[in-house]
Amino acid sequence: MEEATKRLAVVTGGNRGIGFSICKQLASNGIKVVLAARDEKKGLEAVEKLKELSLSGEVVFHQLDVTDSASIGSFIEFITNQFGKLDILVNNAAIVGAHIDGKALASLGVVVDPSQVDWTKIFSENSVLAEKSLRTNYYGTKEFTKALIPLLQCSTSPNIVNVSSSMGRLEIMSNGRPKEVLSDFQNLTEEKIDETLNGFLKDYKEGSLESEGWPLANSAYIVSKVGLNAYTRIMANKYPCFCINAICPGYVKTDMNHGNGVLTSDEGGEPIVRLALLQDGAPSGLFFSRSEETSF
Repeated sequence: MEEATKRLAVVTGGNRGIGFSICKQLASNGIKVVLAARDEKKGLEAVEKLKELSLSGEVVFHQLDVTDSASIGSFIEFITNQFGKLDILVNNAAIVGAHIDGKALASLGVVVDPSQVDWTKIFSENSVLAEKSLRTNYYGTKEFTKALIPLLQCSTSPNIVNVSSSMGRLEIMSNGRPKEVLSDFQNLTEEKIDETLNGFLKDYKEGSLESEGWPLANSAYIVSKVGLNAYTRIMANKYPCFCINAICPGYVKTDMNHGNGVLTSDEGGEPIVRLALLQDGAPSGLFFSRSEETSF
């Protein structure tokens, strides 16, 4: 087992975009980083690029698919055997869960008022993509996080950062039972989040999103982030000795939005890394829009 004095971070979806920038910036702060990605070839290529930068911290790769329990198990075994603990977990891996019309999105330019845009013309969805989005962005992230809790408990200052989106804030959702359940934090449980998200998939397949108060465009992505935000609050309450927060990095140019953002990946990664480097006594159970604390 390697010397456990240096702080260790795991970053999911670390091979490109914001994830790659997070790995680079953490390693620049002397953190040892495990870059996790589904695609082994792309993950190894990303590590080689980072090695060329002569960072003060080391970056290593390990394959991970958060939707595959066997892959999660293999990853946990690797961290356990090599390091015996974990200090920082950045849950960055996510998928859109829709086909995006890149030309139509680009033609919008910088959107000042999203409510004035007909997003159904930008995002093309179906129940298969919707289910895949929830399985990756919420259920997969949740299973992976749970599996790492014992290793995080071995840290003197465990920190979890869930990379989310301001599109997943409850105030954006229409009034209805989903919003009512997820807003009632005092009585919110993991089971209620799961039931609510399962209800979304049922309503999606039945064509009743609008009548039940769900978003109509990019719906699965938005709902997956609503679920992740709610789960962040539950975890922070359950593990008071941890620092656990969710953050929207801003509108970053990524492959996910066909490069239509306004911030670079490095700019998007910066507030995430700042959160990830917080230690004992730092705020927990909060949602940040970049560096500003805001409501869930």
